[in-house]
Amino acid sequence: MEPIVIDGERCRDWTRSSELEWLETNAAGGFAMGTVAGANTRRYHGLLAASLRPPVERYMLLSRLEEKILCDGERHNLGAAQFPGVIAPSGFRLLEEFRLDPFPVWSYRAGCACVEKRLFLVQGEQTAVVQYHVSNKAGLSVRPFLAYRDYHSLQHAGEGFHRQVEDRGSMLLAQPYEGLPALRLFHNGAGFISEGNWYYRNEYRKEMERGLDFQEDTYSPGWIHFDLLPGEMAYLVATIENHSSIDCRKVRRWEASEQERRTAIAAKARTEFEARLNLAADQFLVHRANGSPTVIAGYPWFTDWGRDTMISLPGLLITRGRPGEAEDIIKGFLQAMDQGVIPNRFPDAGEKPEYNTADATLWMFPAVWALQQAGFSGKFLRETFYPAAKEILQWHTRGTHYGIGVDAGDGLLRAGAEGTQLTWMDAKTGNWVVTPRHGKPVEINALWYNALRMMARWASEFGELRYAAELKMEAARVQSSFEAKFWNPKRRCLYDRLAPQGPDERLRPNQIFAISLPFPLMSEDQRQSILERVEETLLTPAGLRTLAPGEPDYRGRYEGGPRERDGAYHQGTVWPWLLGPFLEARLRVFGSTADNLSFCRRLLQGMEVELQRCCLGSLPEIYDGDAPHRPKGAVAQAWSVAELLRMIPLLAGR
Repeated sequence: MEPIVIDGERCRDWTRSSELEWLETNAAGGFAMGTVAGANTRRYHGLLAASLRPPVERYMLLSRLEEKILCDGERHNLGAAQFPGVIAPSGFRLLEEFRLDPFPVWSYRAGCACVEKRLFLVQGEQTAVVQYHVSNKAGLSVRPFLAYRDYHSLQHAGEGFHRQVEDRGSMLLAQPYEGLPALRLFHNGAGFISEGNWYYRNEYRKEMERGLDFQEDTYSPGWIHFDLLPGEMAYLVATIENHSSIDCRKVRRWEASEQERRTAIAAKARTEFEARLNLAADQFLVHRANGSPTVIAGYPWFTDWGRDTMISLPGLLITRGRPGEAEDIIKGFLQAMDQGVIPNRFPDAGEKPEYNTADATLWMFPAVWALQQAGFSGKFLRETFYPAAKEILQWHTRGTHYGIGVDAGDGLLRAGAEGTQLTWMDAKTGNWVVTPRHGKPVEINALWYNALRMMARWASEFGELRYAAELKMEAARVQSSFEAKFWNPKRRCLYDRLAPQGPDERLRPNQIFAISLPFPLMSEDQRQSILERVEETLLTPAGLRTLAPGEPDYRGRYEGGPRERDGAYHQGTVWPWLLGPFLEARLRVFGSTADNLSFCRRLLQGMEVELQRCCLGSLPEIYDGDAPHRPKGAVAQAWSVAELLRMIPLLAGR
């Protein structure tokens, strides 16, 4: 696989290189991320955000490094940081190239010397590795900057911060706060020069744009000095693991292992695009402290969410031939099920799971269906999921958390009340529910209908014929009610929800699930009309808008402070994950004709350029609803990647 390369011209353009981001993950909840320019523009940027209770309790420990090169009497600073009114140092001006090969590599021209800097995380450890190589004899001085705070927060200089650093020759030991683990900085330098200083008011431009606190103080204990010759390697390893020593051989073994791992992942793909998506997919697959697998919904600020996980499983794991992990993830969520509902979210600080979701549980059914259709899940379906699914249907029929339950009058599923947000359109600021969807949302009932149909099929397979007949009758009742009540004859599409005060006519993408799921609803003519309405008003090259332009409260830009951004989140903002159901619906409606396949493939392949627009090698959470559809939100999102991976084999005829 060819590396992603950012040429020197773009690297030296601050506006462009400070917008392009990179991401490294360790499969244990920790990550590193930053910009091509080398400067941190978010509070979440840093070289080691360690997960103390994988995959949660993340702490930004090592914020950045500042490097100085001395060659032939000339000194050059490779670092980059923004302070009020100035970017200093501005080492990005010396960049010749940045590439993902397969992890971040910076190439600098510092006077007489070419300097290469490489960074990766060790899988399964809270360990970051940085390496340096030079083309000419040079002196290298590296200054580490410590943040040591919850990754959502910012650090400010104070008396509680223990500035003492223990120098043990090839390792520095720092523990700024007693309640947090010590940071070990292993190196092969000539020595450490103690020169502790606070650096005040580091500015993070992205936080300022988001209307949040954007200035931080970071502490540097001093300089590590290296005397380098061509062909030699200088390294700095930051870790909270209990390593007694780290040498060049171990660093090289780690690097070789990581190269081999990523090469193997990419090699399973048939195209460069698919290979990139495979590598991106693996960044979201992590293990909890007990060893069980789960899915990180997005970087940098999400953890594992039930809804995102279940939607992502087919693309992240099942399509890629990894059914065992998918089954284990579903088992993990089932173990936390309460009254027939799986958690919406496992809080970051270890509190009780949150169950405010009407769809996360129902998305398990299509995930297990995908397992079965791919030829997996026989024993798992019969012994684990099917018994749990019976309990899920029972609870949903008689009523469970947050008013989720079947309306005995028409068989449709209602959820929530005024002031609650239980669907994926869940933005809420204070008491302001931005997108009210309590009542009977269209996609919730499409999922409910599919759950009934799937369970009827499974009950028949397992010889429970009476139960299967009951489920078929209930599914038929839901189908009749759905098709009678959700059809909007005026706009020839579906209402978004049946609200207590009447049907919601606003044109949203949620209706696409009524025709994309394995058991579609509505007549053939109606399905075509639904698809046409969605395509002509909601489709963009990056995904589907959440509200059609021209509708009341449409917001074409996702920008401003938290309230402004929440007000746009599902009010026109584009979500790339919706391309999956849209393409699947188009295949169901128009079939596998040459013209339809050509249209769908062009739309899918058009997303390849997005792998180099925001977070290099991955896909973001959202885009602006208005052109030019700039990427926004979390820079790497699981279901954005997963839904494209799910569609690739379908469109390739595999």
